[in-house]
Amino acid sequence: MIASLTGTLKRKTPQSVVLDVHGVGYEVMTPLTTFYRLPSENETVHLWTYTHVREDALQLYGFSSGDEKNVFLLLLGVSGIGPKLAINILSGLPLAELVAAVRKGDIAKLSSIPGVGQKTASRLALELKEKIAAVSVTDAAAGGPAAEKDSRRIEDAVSALVNLGYKSPLAKDAVKQVLKAENGDADRTWEIEELIKESLKVLSRT
Repeated sequence: MIASLTGTLKRKTPQSVVLDVHGVGYEVMTPLTTFYRLPSENETVHLWTYTHVREDALQLYGFSSGDEKNVFLLLLGVSGIGPKLAINILSGLPLAELVAAVRKGDIAKLSSIPGVGQKTASRLALELKEKIAAVSVTDAAAGGPAAEKDSRRIEDAVSALVNLGYKSPLAKDAVKQVLKAENGDADRTWEIEELIKESLKVLSRT
């Protein structure tokens, strides 16, 4: 069982990453919540991992926090939910919102996640309500209100850039460069239109 990996991020996509650990490249499936927190390629990253063994394959699933991995494991315990759907569920809502929705039995919010219908949402609320009550999502994992707002803003900007024809990893890096620019505007609240415009300038220089 591979419980965690620390290595050089060689490739990242919204679906998976490749980590170079002492010369061995591990492909790890990740949710979007983890993808948004990844550093640039060729930087060091640590992921908490789950090893899924099948008769014909061995797959790794990775998470940026222990809380995220714990919720993933709880999702796997729900009847009818496998690793791929569990990753999709984690990608559908910020972790704190997902945990809150399950606790409250918010079927409408749960069923708004792509791939999750009313029946699956009901099973999530029924089977996990008590178990997930013990999960305490830390500020680092949840990101807090500011981080969630940034995550939404990044997601919207990246989506717009992808629709304009740019590859998702390039679009994501460009948006992050704008948000982290050390030009006196680091604490500025960017309007989405301005963020896209400035990101396009970054992309035009690459």
